[in-house]
Amino acid sequence: MTTSKGRVLCTEDDQDTRDLIVFVLREYGFDVICASDANKALELAKTQLFDLYLIDHWMPGLSGTGLTHELRKFDSTTPILFYSGAAYDRDKKAALASGAQGYLVKPADGDTLLAEIVRLIEESTAGKA
Repeated sequence: MTTSKGRVLCTEDDQDTRDLIVFVLREYGFDVICASDANKALELAKTQLFDLYLIDHWMPGLSGTGLTHELRKFDSTTPILFYSGAAYDRDKKAALASGAQGYLVKPADGDTLLAEIVRLIEESTAGKA
């Protein structure tokens, strides 16, 4: 039995993108839980522990930055990585200002996504050692 490399909460409203993210991350050994909207993501984040939040910027209802603000009200340490089609510099700046530690523009290849997730989790856990 293999050990999980970490738990990721993926908040993405597009089913195909969610499926692809789950496939890539599980192949690498991550446990992935998905939410299709920010409200469901908040419910999950309040009741379960995660090593990283992976968030889309544009979603119906609460945006990725809005979700990040809400997450930071009760979890100031879990790293947040935006994975979004919002490619403008102002989108990235808004995400980082809201409390995220990283920002990747879709579509990024699986290796790039994995490398950024691993980097952020390692940086987060290094601070706890």
